[in-house]
Amino acid sequence: MDLLDFLPFKNEFNKAYHGLTDNANQTSENPVFDELKVRRFARPLSQTTNFIVEKIEHWIGWDLRSKKTSVGGMTMIRAEVSSFALLGTKIAVTFGLTEEIDRNGQPITTINSKAETEIASKGDLGESRRVIRMMLSALDFEFRKALVRDDEYLFRSLDPKGQILNFQEQFDKNDTQNKPAEKKKKTAKQAIPFKASSKSNGTSEKNSPPQQPETSTNPVATSEKSSPGNKPSRSKVKVITLKK
Repeated sequence: MDLLDFLPFKNEFNKAYHGLTDNANQTSENPVFDELKVRRFARPLSQTTNFIVEKIEHWIGWDLRSKKTSVGGMTMIRAEVSSFALLGTKIAVTFGLTEEIDRNGQPITTINSKAETEIASKGDLGESRRVIRMMLSALDFEFRKALVRDDEYLFRSLDPKGQILNFQEQFDKNDTQNKPAEKKKKTAKQAIPFKASSKSNGTSEKNSPPQQPETSTNPVATSEKSSPGNKPSRSKVKVITLKK
């Protein structure tokens, strides 16, 4: 036994630590918190799927995004939850359900879940864990007589270790690769240039005729520009003297 188990309020300290450092939570076989334990019920897949979808559609702040069956027979249910504690911050939650037949020919449905808060900070005050716990608690109450414990599952399943590994890998793969593009790209705003029109003598530049470039009317200057090598001849000056 670990000496830390004797510390008072250990679970409360762990919840506070993870709430301030994590913004995503996922169920597993050996979780830190008991509420994040993978659930198994001796019920058909369709029955548990319909129950989850019905709760998402009726709960306030929950919005169903998609429901589909992926490769391998796993049913993926995606929803978006508005957190009241985080002032309406969205939490993306995913439920993965798969069904197997036990030794007695009875169905066993395994439910895995993952929730992630769309927040820039590191912690979400445990809101992602609360969303998962809310749905799993509803399942525990609805199918309380059909809950399959770990020791019972090891006895009833034909391949418990293989089923656990395959289900976890399949759930992680579908959750990372097949996420729907729910966020729409923001359209870039087109900047319209502003041209100020200067006014002179009560008339604007738009009404004034276009100005033509000035041309030189001096033939000498034009000849000099056309033939720079030929210098122009100087004009002769006649001097007139008067005889006394």
